[in-house]
Parts: sequence; structure tokens; C-alpha cells
Amino acid sequence: MSINPETDLNLDELFQPAWAKGSDSKNPYAKYEPRERPEREERRGGDRFRRDMRRDRPPTGRDRGPGRPDRGPAPKGGFQGRPWSERPERRETPPPLPEINVALHAEDKGAESLARQIKTTGRAYPLFDIASMILQKPERYSAVFTVKKGPEGTVIQPLFSCALDDSLWFSEDEAVAHVLAQHLGTFYQTERTQTDPPKGTYTFVAQCGMSGVILGPPNHHDYQTKLRELHAARFSRLPFEAYKARVKIVRDEAVVKQWVEEQSWKTEYVCLNVPEAARLPDLAAVEKHFREVHLPTIIREVESHTLSGPNCNKLRGGLYRVFRTVLDAQRRFPMQVATSLSQQFASRGLQFFKVNKTVTHVWVARPTFLDLENEPVSENVRRIVQFINEHPKCTRRQVVETLAPAPAPVAPPSPVSAEPNQGEASGEALPPKPAAAPAVASEPTLEQAAIIADLHWLVHQGHVIEFANGLLETAKKPAPRPQPAPKKEKAKPESARPETESKPAGQPVPESAAQPPAPGLAAPQDASEAEVVMESNSSEPQPATPAASPELPPSDTATSSTAQG
Repeated sequence: MSINPETDLNLDELFQPAWAKGSDSKNPYAKYEPRERPEREERRGGDRFRRDMRRDRPPTGRDRGPGRPDRGPAPKGGFQGRPWSERPERRETPPPLPEINVALHAEDKGAESLARQIKTTGRAYPLFDIASMILQKPERYSAVFTVKKGPEGTVIQPLFSCALDDSLWFSEDEAVAHVLAQHLGTFYQTERTQTDPPKGTYTFVAQCGMSGVILGPPNHHDYQTKLRELHAARFSRLPFEAYKARVKIVRDEAVVKQWVEEQSWKTEYVCLNVPEAARLPDLAAVEKHFREVHLPTIIREVESHTLSGPNCNKLRGGLYRVFRTVLDAQRRFPMQVATSLSQQFASRGLQFFKVNKTVTHVWVARPTFLDLENEPVSENVRRIVQFINEHPKCTRRQVVETLAPAPAPVAPPSPVSAEPNQGEASGEALPPKPAAAPAVASEPTLEQAAIIADLHWLVHQGHVIEFANGLLETAKKPAPRPQPAPKKEKAKPESARPETESKPAGQPVPESAAQPPAPGLAAPQDASEAEVVMESNSSEPQPATPAASPELPPSDTATSSTAQG
């Protein structure tokens, strides 16, 4: 326990108010004096040494002592982040995408099965949701690759297809290398015969750092050929120089001995599917023979080629980058796939409509409003439509259960024996009786079947919409189309009126002028108003007039039109 009153904590004094505490006038460090270090000043040369060090210091950077390299000048605004020497280098920008067109489409068989399901269920599905669902798995879509042409009609980037596996390539050399690496056994048979081992003493060999394949000494005559063959067969996606940098030199005696044993065998290639079975010494001769004999029938240049989704994932190089770019863009917003789907669905008799003028749905029919007041329908149809209008967002089950409720299931009666139980008579405990089996769901009644049939008719006629989530909604009444405004007739001066307007004395007055005015219309009072009435009844062609007023009876309208005729 400490007994120093200057360093011990007095809790009672700490929790007292300020006026009750003692004065703090005593300074515990009043006798403190800084210690002088003459030996350090003498060792460093005092102030003179510090002045010389400041003068000799370079204008940029700091003197960080031995073992700490100079990191250069600090950035403006203070030090931020890691020093410049430790920051990662900037990544090189990827090369531009090849100039080809890629379009994604739904598989025709998948689109047919979807259309059949929509017709069977009678439900309306969002078109873009179906497109997004198709892009989730490669088996559901295909890609069409098309070349681009310049202003003069020349192909900017050619495409070559391989008939063996339906693969696509940018050049003929890439396609040939692919065939010889993956389908060599289709055209040539490999035979190995033992020969003399290579002469000389070898202390190291080159080995692929990615696959472990022994390539041989770098000064061997077959080294470059093996290096390029291995790169073309297994690592063609990687640039050749980058792959070459991963080759390592191995000085292990076991690895060198393994390479010598491999060189003790000679490999020859026997031609197949040709009249004369020639023997070729190496792969260079095989490639030359393949170009002369099999190339025209296996590899051909195309302007448009279709690949399935799984084959698209096997593409390499720039073709895969283009495909992946389009696929990612379509997964964010599948406009291209939705357009293709709409064409495939329309060819199979499906219809399209928009909900709230935004979301496009595909359905078995076009929404059609059912006017219950003017169209004769059955009582069940009327009840169904009225129930859906009164209960928004209802389901098919709610409609059936409400309009045609099922009778309550009746449990079968349990048999009751007249004789008393022997266990009860003897007073012994009896085992619990098994629970009664639940009532089996019965088939729909005749009323329910009628409601289901009428609802099916309403859905397939477009009067009731059943969405993918099961909600029901009736087709809305279309808004009336706005009628064009009638053209105003310009008043003609009296001097420009034709002579036929003036009626000679004794000429009979038309029936329309002799008839009394229609109810609700005032009769003309003076001669000028009478002339206007006569002008309207003349045989001259008049501009189209708006619809008749609700106050005008239909008979008067028919009479006036007859008079004008």
C-alpha cells in the first residue's frame, strides 16, 4: 500500500464540493530542474551540427534516418493514404471490344412451353419477369452473332465456325488450332515408337508453371514448338507473352531424367479418312495436311451464327467478352429478350396489355369490358363480376367459396355397442381410443363447378383478368375518345349570297320552315332570323355539325335531315 500523500487518491476529497476542498497552492514540481546532457551535445556537435544538417538536407523529402528510404515529397494538403511507393500500380485499360453484334433470344422450345402454360392456366404474367427468368440459366436462351460491315460493304471483323462442335472464332488460325487440340483423334491416329535418347548432358529443363508440363531445355530445337502448342491447346485465353513469363527453369535431376525418357520415344501421326494412310512426323506436318484436305469442309466463314447458351460460355477471348457484356446488360434490363419473346408469343396467339400504362403483361386474351346493363349474361356471370368489383384483390378460391360455399363435411358416426365394456365393468384402465380420421375432401359440388366454368369463360373472353399472383380484376371500361371540335362557319356578307337564296313569290315554303319550333327552342321573331333558318335549309352543302342537343327529340332531327336532303 502506498503511503505517499501526493500520489494517493483521496476519494472523500474528490467527491466533496469545490468550496470544501483544500487549496491547491502547493506545487509538487516546484523543485524540478531539467537535466542537462552535455555528452549528447558534444557527440552531435551542438547547434553547429544541427545547422549543418539543415543546410545539407535536400530540398524535398525528409531525413528519416538509416534504414528508412526517402519517400519523396508529401502530397499537397497533408499526408493522405499510403505513401506513393506503396500504392498499387494502375491497371491497364482493357482493349476495346470487337465490332460484332450479339442478340439474345429465348429458345423456341422454351417459348412454346411457356405459351402453352399461359393458355392452360389463363393467368397474365409480366413480360419482363419472364425475360429475366429466361436469362437465369444458359439452357433457356441462345445468342446470334452477326458481323458488322463498313460503308463499302466490307466485313470489319470476320467470323469462322467449326462444324465439329459448333464453336465460333475470329480467325481461321484459331479455328485450326482448336480442331487440332480438341479433335485430333478424328482425323489422325497417334503412334509412338522407341528411339535413341537425345545426345548431350542436360542439367536443367523448362517447365510450364501452370500445368507442370516439361517443355525441355530452352536451347533444344523442339522447345519453341512445344511451347506454342501447349499455349494454343490449353491457355489460348492468356496472351502468349504473359504465358511465356510463367515458364520456370527446373534443375531437379528427376525432372531432367523424366524429360530424357520422354524424348526416347518418337511420335508419328497416321492419317485417317483418306484414301492413302500417310504418316506425318510432327504436328507441323499435321497442320499442313489438315489445311489442304479437311479445312474447306470443317471450317467456314459466316456472317451470322447462332450459339446455344452452354456453347456461349465456352467461347474464348474477345468473343466471350462481347457475349458477357451483352448478357450483363440484358440481366439489368432485358429489353432485347422481351422483344423477342413478344414476337414468339404473338405468333402463338397470345395477347399483350399494360397495367397502369407501365407494366406489360402477356395473356390469353385482350382485356374487354363487360357491360352488365346492356349485355345479357347469366346470373352466375353477373354475380362473379359484381363480387370481383366489390372485393378488389380477391382470389379464385374466395369467389368460389363465397358464391358457392361447400357443405360442412360430416364425420361418419362411431359404432356404439349396447353391451358395457368389460374394462369399465372391472374398473381397469382402457387404452386411449384412436382419433377419428379426418374427412376426405369431396369433389366440387354442382354449384361450384358452374361457378368455376363461368369464371373460366370470363377469363378466356378477357372480361376478368387473373394475374400471376392469383389476384382477380375485371377489365375496365375504356375512356371515351375525345371528339374533334366542330369547325366554325364564317358569316358570309349579303352581297356574296347566291341568287338561289332569294325565294320568288308564290314558291312553296319547305316543310322544315313551316313546322313549329321544337320544344325548348325559341321561334324566330323577325325577317332576318327567318332568312337564317332558310339558309340552313338550303340545298348547299353544309359543314359537319356537332351532336344534337339532348333536348331535341329524335323525330325533329330526322325531319330536318330529310329536308336538307
